[in-house]
Amino acid sequence: MRVVIAGGHGKIALRVERLLAARGDSATALVRNPDHHADVLDAGGVPVHCDLEATDVASVAELMTGAGAAVFAAGAGPGSGVARKDTVDRAAAALFAAAAEEAGVRRFIQISTTGIGRTTGDEVFDAYLAAKGAAEDDLRERDLDWTILRPGRLTDDEPTGRVELSEKPLRGSVPRGDVAAVVVALLDRPGTVRRTYELISGDTPIADAF
Repeated sequence: MRVVIAGGHGKIALRVERLLAARGDSATALVRNPDHHADVLDAGGVPVHCDLEATDVASVAELMTGAGAAVFAAGAGPGSGVARKDTVDRAAAALFAAAAEEAGVRRFIQISTTGIGRTTGDEVFDAYLAAKGAAEDDLRERDLDWTILRPGRLTDDEPTGRVELSEKPLRGSVPRGDVAAVVVALLDRPGTVRRTYELISGDTPIADAF
């Protein structure tokens, strides 16, 4: 199966690409900065230059045609302001989902975050939560086989392969490697379609968490 990944040079995306390559699948990684192509190739993915803030639905749909699934793993990232929280975390997610619809790629996994719906008093972080929430709302209205994954605070700790996964709110952290493993596991589980999961580290093996 070919999987198209938005935000293909992100820390979670690179881990997803390695896992897909290890099991014989392929990943087309949409990457904004050509300088990052080598990292994607090293992870086993195929880099394609695509800036989701400066393209259109038809162009992205062309890149997605024939794929078996799509994963939105993009984010404005640390240091970005309120404006880019909207243009990346909301608008780019909506554009990517619209492109999946146009290309006929039904399976769609969106990486979001815990804490949707709350406010913290931090203008930029609240804009991030609002943008992620709006992207979720947009996706739920689309004719796609979507799953939304809301990981807790992300760490670069070694993955444990054990998580807590719930459709109710969770608080905690989770290694990026475990998030990537859950994303790949979701691709094979049609019973997770049109469901929203929160994810933190826990005691349950990922294979049993669903």
